[in-house]
Order: sequence, then structure tokens, then C-alpha cells
Amino acid sequence: MTDDTLSYEQARTELATVVERLEQGGSSLEESLALWERGEKLADICQRWLDGARERIDAARAARAESDN
Repeated sequence: MTDDTLSYEQARTELATVVERLEQGGSSLEESLALWERGEKLADICQRWLDGARERIDAARAARAESDN
């Protein structure tokens, strides 16, 4: 599965795993950097999903407001 096909829930779950591994420590610097980079990418994916959801909600509210007038 590519990053472009990850659902919000999949990205969030993987991000939680990455954070947990970073918090546990014990990884080499290189491993920690790779985890951090992956976490940043996953956070971006989650944010895009949330932004898209917000846009859809705003559009639905605007459409409802127009139909009420």
C-alpha cells in the first residue's frame, strides 16, 4: 500500500506506533531519524484528510444555508 492510498485511520494508527517506538527509545540515531521522518509524513497525510473533511463540512453547511434562503 502506498502513502497515497492510506486511509486516515491507517495513517493515524501507524503514526501512533511510530510515536510509541520513538518514546521507548533504544533505537540508533539513524533509526530514530527514519522514524521521525515517517512520522512527519504520516502526520501530513492525517492533516490532509482532516483538511478535506473540514472542506466537505463547510461546503455542506454553505449548501444548506443557501437552500434555507
